[in-house]
Amino acid sequence: MKNLQEATERICELKGGLVALDALMPALIETLGPASLTRLAASFDAYAEAARTVMLHAEISDLVLASFERDVARHRAVLRGSAGQPRPAPAGTVDALLLATTRVATFVGAQALSSASGFFFRRDERLFLVSARHVFVDAASAHRPDRLEITLHTDPGDLAQHAVVSLPLFRDGLSQWRDGSDSGGAVDVAAIEIEESLLPAGTRLQAFDESHLQALDEDIAIGDVLTIPGYPLGFQDTVHHLAVARNASIASAYGVRFQRQGCFLTDARTHRGSSGAPVVRRRRQGAAAALASWQLLGVHSTRMDMRTRDEHEDESLGLNCAWYADVLLALTGERQAPPASSALSS
Repeated sequence: MKNLQEATERICELKGGLVALDALMPALIETLGPASLTRLAASFDAYAEAARTVMLHAEISDLVLASFERDVARHRAVLRGSAGQPRPAPAGTVDALLLATTRVATFVGAQALSSASGFFFRRDERLFLVSARHVFVDAASAHRPDRLEITLHTDPGDLAQHAVVSLPLFRDGLSQWRDGSDSGGAVDVAAIEIEESLLPAGTRLQAFDESHLQALDEDIAIGDVLTIPGYPLGFQDTVHHLAVARNASIASAYGVRFQRQGCFLTDARTHRGSSGAPVVRRRRQGAAAALASWQLLGVHSTRMDMRTRDEHEDESLGLNCAWYADVLLALTGERQAPPASSALSS
């Protein structure tokens, strides 16, 4: 009985190992380009034929041979099918807004803490990563990361190719990000400069600049349609590493500091992980997929709600705080200049 039990346990272990291999194979295939897949399929056929020859001259049951042939056919179909798939989308086929947005992951050493959203902003010759300040540090929740990781595309012809870049938040004990406050208090926006010389070769990104803050004689008012691209709950296109977008609308008087703070409200369904996402509006003029077709209005911060809301009787308000984007002019200016937030009329 003991030998039978051991044999049964061993069979179960082998089944578990095979299931693990079945999970590993498609994961490996997804990392390969078409040329590599074609070579792998040809090599697999050669090795399968060698194994078949050995098995046919060995004392192996017909059941084993049948199982071998079935799995070879299944693996060959997976390889041939993957090799025949279209190449991953080139960068030129997607809206530039998605290439200006990146996922932000926070860490203490090797320990992952949180996931958020961010975007690139260029000031003169300098490049910055912008996100919500509470992504960089948040005393209330004891959130104190020491570095960020962002994802960058590295091949204009293949969006599946990417690199993860680590940005230290401290140097010689000093914080490297820039934040500020205004008459209404702390502003939940921060920016950290990126040394472009340290970016991977072939890095493909888009960046907002001062021109994206200008209205260009277009009226902006409550109810206008907005877009918030980001990574809610860390969700993304895991093949092409692109953000997803939420539709939104301006929900408070634009140009007026909501409750005397440098922010306005948006009406959108958002989740954790969207903090730091750009809040943009499609201009009425400009190429549809070009970044110039977007006006940068704000930086998404957090959801707004009523403390007195009855969670059983009342739905969430579905409103969000977006800080006016002109704060970036202060945060990305000369280092000596004291940062300040939007000074829009109250």
